[in-house]
Amino acid sequence: MRLRALLDTDALGLRLLGGEDELDRTVRGVMTTDLRDPSRYLSGGELVLTGLAWHRDAADSEPFVRLLVGAGVTALAAGEAELGDIPEDLVVACARHRLPLFAVNESVAFATITEHVVRQVSGERAGDLAAVVDRHRRMMTSGPAGGGPDVVLDLLGSDLDLRAWVLSPAGRLIAGPKVGGPALPAELCARLSAEHLAATRTGRRGPHRVAVGTTTYSLFPISSTGRAPGGARDVRETVLSDWLLAVEADAGDWPAERLDLLYGVAQLIAVERDRREAARTVRRRLAQEILELVQAGAVPAEIAARLRVAAPVLLPGLGTAPHWQVVVARVEWDGADVDGGPVTQALLEEILVDPLATGPEPSDRIAVAHTGEEAIALVPLPAIATEHDGSESGILADTLLAAVREPLTAGLDDDGRLTVGVSAAVHSAEGLRGALEEARHARRVAAARSGRVCAAGHQELASHVLLLPFVPDDVRRAFTARLLDPLRDYDRRHRAELIPTLEAFLECDGSWTRCAARLHLHVNTLRYRVGRIEQLTSRDLSRLEDKLDFFLALRMS
Repeated sequence: MRLRALLDTDALGLRLLGGEDELDRTVRGVMTTDLRDPSRYLSGGELVLTGLAWHRDAADSEPFVRLLVGAGVTALAAGEAELGDIPEDLVVACARHRLPLFAVNESVAFATITEHVVRQVSGERAGDLAAVVDRHRRMMTSGPAGGGPDVVLDLLGSDLDLRAWVLSPAGRLIAGPKVGGPALPAELCARLSAEHLAATRTGRRGPHRVAVGTTTYSLFPISSTGRAPGGARDVRETVLSDWLLAVEADAGDWPAERLDLLYGVAQLIAVERDRREAARTVRRRLAQEILELVQAGAVPAEIAARLRVAAPVLLPGLGTAPHWQVVVARVEWDGADVDGGPVTQALLEEILVDPLATGPEPSDRIAVAHTGEEAIALVPLPAIATEHDGSESGILADTLLAAVREPLTAGLDDDGRLTVGVSAAVHSAEGLRGALEEARHARRVAAARSGRVCAAGHQELASHVLLLPFVPDDVRRAFTARLLDPLRDYDRRHRAELIPTLEAFLECDGSWTRCAARLHLHVNTLRYRVGRIEQLTSRDLSRLEDKLDFFLALRMS
């Protein structure tokens, strides 16, 4: 607000003693002091209120005013209650340094002036932020050339002195201000994402405030533009896919208007995120078509033709067909009817990006489809290097989740699991079927381990799993007959449904409670059926090797 507005407010009881030409100065805050040197408590732009207790003789005014001017104070208001008339030496000193001076009537409390200034300044700053939001809305509605999240973050910094960053749920830096200091370290990004996910899982309303050392960050959810924050049927449907806005400020004492506007900024960024999600539609559709052909057993020539279509989209400018890897992921929640496919799809697109890469663009070359609860990524590798041990490089399961384990574990809390399987690199369409099966088997190996976030790679699978797609049909039939024929015979004679029970038990990764709930059985009934399966086949379903054998037999049958 401007000094002229203060002078025009009769209720404040201000009388101008000097500085009529400076009334267009802006007031950014207010401070009351009777210290002889208050400069260390001033940051500039304040209206200083003083009762003149520091004034003992005429020599005190000049150094006091000089200190105020050096600190960038906007104006000085002196109360008449202590000395009656304002000392002439103070009037002269303020005139010499061009510092506007007001007299405050003894009937007006300093608290009245302070409250008025704070209320007006807060309202104007909220108006500044509204202007930022409006400016960015115009930029974003004008098309892609208007800029992305970086633009509004720069405006928040320049207009409101707020440093802010956009983070993924896995802790990757999506966007940050181009000016105003270095980017957030990767460790801090992971910490903030983990805190946000943990708070979201507890149902606490944002913004979530996190103290890191002496700095406080306020975390705002960036939800889909199709719903308000917290508007999902179940928070687990979105907690692992929504971005967040981290602001270097404590929003605990912000007025409602400012909070609403920051949520507005988050929604503007969500518009850009949804726009980029829509841009992934082509890549997702290509992945879906290729994977449907692979699963349907299409001839390699037909799959290769689709790959030639996909390669320019996924790797523009690449002269030759790339190598490919398949990554399979699954997010599961205990005892919840939650559609995990779309969330797993978005999450897999995120975690396959180099954690040190910034911005959303690196994910534009990853095609992910989802079928049911499972997400499948077709990852092009433009070049494959050979390691010293003769193996080929690419995505490694043991390093894939290292950078994202902390935040994702917080988001999964105590009722969710993420399991990931990674295939070896393949050179042609003929290898994709084996790569898909390989990645699925690797994911089941990961599911057999403890921990909320687990991954396994093709190196951890037995040789018969690697060769499975190429096993002759007569060998497959003999393998499945030895394992499954005793169960089929028992089912025909007793209607015991041992085969469906076995399938469900493996699908639930050996979880008694999830499997019993899926089959609508008592846990004791389920244990009886599993015991009968083990008795008829001489296998032990608590052993990973036997689980894998049953799984392979069911898939080949």
